[in-house]
Formats: sequence, C-alpha cells, structure tokens
Amino acid sequence: MIPLTLAEVAQAVGGSTHDIPDSTLRVTGPVVRDSRQVVPGALFVAFAGERADGHDFAAAAVADGAVAVLAARPVGVPAIVVDDVQAALGRLAKHVIERLGATLVALTGSAGKTSTKDLMAQLLDRIAPTVWPEGSQNNEIGLPLTALRADERTRHLVLEMGARGIGHIRYLTGLTPPRIGVVLNVGTAHIGEFGGKEQIALAKGELVEELPPAEEGGIAVLNADDPLVRAMADRTKARVVLFGESEDAAIRAENVRLNDRGQAVFGLRTPTGCADVTLRLYGEHHVSNALAAAAVASELGMPAAEIASGLSAAGPLSQWRMEVTERPDGVTVVNDAYNANPDSMRAALRALAAMGRSARARGGRTWAVLGAMAELGDQSFAEHDAVGRLAVRLNVSKLVAVGGTEAAWLRMGAYNEGSWGEESVHVSDAEAAIDLLRTQVRPGDVVLVKASRSVGLETVAMALIDEPAGGFGDASREGAAR
Repeated sequence: MIPLTLAEVAQAVGGSTHDIPDSTLRVTGPVVRDSRQVVPGALFVAFAGERADGHDFAAAAVADGAVAVLAARPVGVPAIVVDDVQAALGRLAKHVIERLGATLVALTGSAGKTSTKDLMAQLLDRIAPTVWPEGSQNNEIGLPLTALRADERTRHLVLEMGARGIGHIRYLTGLTPPRIGVVLNVGTAHIGEFGGKEQIALAKGELVEELPPAEEGGIAVLNADDPLVRAMADRTKARVVLFGESEDAAIRAENVRLNDRGQAVFGLRTPTGCADVTLRLYGEHHVSNALAAAAVASELGMPAAEIASGLSAAGPLSQWRMEVTERPDGVTVVNDAYNANPDSMRAALRALAAMGRSARARGGRTWAVLGAMAELGDQSFAEHDAVGRLAVRLNVSKLVAVGGTEAAWLRMGAYNEGSWGEESVHVSDAEAAIDLLRTQVRPGDVVLVKASRSVGLETVAMALIDEPAGGFGDASREGAAR
C-alpha cells in the first residue's frame, strides 16, 4: 500500500482514533486480516467471524509490528474505530486507488475467473509492474485487500469480481472503478442462488455498465462465443472488443486441439498478427481464458508474438485447479478440487479423456473421482446425471462418485448410460475413496479429482500425491501384471 499516516487512514474510512499517541505515524506495510501475516508497519483489520474474532488478536498484532488496528470497538492498543469494518476497508481501498495511476482491469464470469486472472497477470507483468489477487480474492473483503497491495510502482491492477446476487459487482466496481472490464461467460455456477442464467447475465453485466465511455478509455472485453455475454455490448458505453473462436472476434483462436497431455494448442490471431500457442494449462476450456487475457494484453500494447510467448510460458498460480502431479511410479494425479460446476466439470472430464490417450498407450486407465456440485437448485439432479453420463461417453475407465445424494445421482447417470460392473462405484466419503484408490490405482493411470469446495476432495488428491512409489496393494500389482 502507499504509505499513509494514521490520521489519513482515519479520515479516509470515517473512523475515530483510540489509544494512538501519535497520529502522524505511518502505515508502511501491508493491510492484513490474518494476524499471522502481520509485519512491521502493517495495518491489521479485525473482523468478527463465525469461528474467531479478530479483535481478540489485536494486541498480538500490534506486538508483532502492526502500526494500528482497524476495528469495530476500542481494543486497548492503537486503533481506528469504525461502525462497519468491511465498509471501512472498502473506503480505504477506494481512497488508495484514487491516488494511483494504475490501469485497473476487472474480470468476472461463471467459470474460469481465477485461471484467467493468473494468465492475464503473467502477461501484463511482462509490460510493467502488476498486482493481482492471490487465489480467489473476489468479494467485498478480498477485492479491497488486493487493491491495497498496489503502490506507486504499480502500473496494472488486475481484479477478480464475484457475485452472489444482483448489485454485488456494481458495489465492487464502486470501490475499484476499472477502465477495462472482461466478462468470460454466463454458465450454471450458483444458478440455484440466482434463479436462472438470465439473472446471472444481469448480475455479471453490471461490470460493463460501470465502465467509463469509449472516449474516456473504457474497454469492454466480451466473449463472442457466449450469446449472453455478447449481448452485453448493448449495455455499455465502453468500446467493445470481442474474443473467442467466432469469425468476428478481434482476438481469435484457430485450429484448436488438445495434445496427448491434455494441453491446448492453437493459433492466436490478433489485430497485430498471428502466432502459435501451446498452453501449459490442462483442458480446452483454457483457450477461452487465454484469449480473454490476450485481448487485454493486446489493448495495452503487447504484440501478438509476445502474447503467444507469454501464454505458452504461463503456469498455474492458484492451487487445486487442474493441478497435475506425476508421481515417480507413473501415476498422474489431476487435482481440480477447488470448486466445480457443470461447465467446469465437463471441461475437466474432456481434459481427462485427452490425457487418457497417452495413458492407454502405456497400459494405464483414467479415473474420475467426482463429488457434488453445489448451489444448482432444481437443476441439481439433471446436472449430476448428465455429468455421470458424459464420463461414460468419454470412455473414462473408472468413475468414483464420492458423497451423498448428489454422488448417487452421478453414479446413476453413469449406470444408465451403460457403466456396469465395477466401472463406476459410489463411496460414502473421501476416506472411502482414498482406501479404494490405494488398492486399485496402478502405474500409468491418470486420476482426476473434482468437486465443489465444500466437499473437500482435495484430501483425496493429496493422499494420492503423498503415496510412496510402489505403494499399491497386492491386488493392483497382480492386476497390473496380468
């Protein structure tokens, strides 16, 4: 963050100072909500959560070097007290952003936000110093904390904006007004909360509505291949730039294919030229994400050849998103357990099928270890049934459905599509899945693990990754020898 005196912070957030002997003391370090992240010069933000109250850690934060605490009540150490800590954090972010000369880029979408943000950040950081969120910091707390990491050296600030309902993105753009807005897609994630894709489109489109007009430099980057996103062109005064595989997209992918590792290969076409791209990320769905990142980089002056080079070099920055680990004994684990919705589930299964081509050549099999997709409302049964059926159509060797009712629907879909015998199984929980996989996975196999975050299937992936080489049961060794 740019250095601010405690008096300036108090004025920016509309707070009162308590137990501060000298209000000219400056915040020179980061703004943090976790007392374990405090370093000398930091400002500690005390949130009262369901499991812990940050106010209880205020004294320890100051002892560790925090200049003061942003709090809802006096805490016996230097503090700036406000009525609403979350709102005050947003006001502080807005104050800092107004003093910076950085270009703000905001992106939203039903799926792919974090992966796109990671690609975009790695491209823009090649041009000039860039700040971006760690993981999925895209709500009323995470977004201002990310914005407050920017300082005088920052030239690009990439922000991810999530929404749980109408008005959420409009609020976030009010805190950090972007000049460039990117809408990736309108899918079925959280459809149960929103009540339909049209409502999701209404919420996501708030981003382009809040952009400055074209004559003031506003740019709306829209997915030409998604009709609901393309239609947002009529909701913005900003200049519209389309990306996708459609013929009229300014930033376009041609000849898209997956190699035997499940990585996308395509020709990138931009207004400044063409170049070939081979992504290090896994799955064809990352092509659209890469094009969105390329569109922003192109608008900020990066030529096609450098964009292609940057995309081909970019790696995953956020954990548990198609995170591929190859064990020494030849087992490949694909940890995509951070979250799941019908669109991302289908994309992950297709990537698994592509990786299965080389796996089968060396005698391996493909495993889909899947759990529930949350917040689908009335569409939950149909969507889980469809994913189970797709696993069979893609010739996935083994489906392990993990959990309760939704997992049973996954397995039922596979069974009704023709997956009989032991090709698909339903197990009660992650521990049961681990026990099954430890006895049956063998060298050469590829194992995809994916579910909504609440299911916690990352424990399955991590258990497999930590399995010692050759750590298979007798039955699997015998099966591998046959």
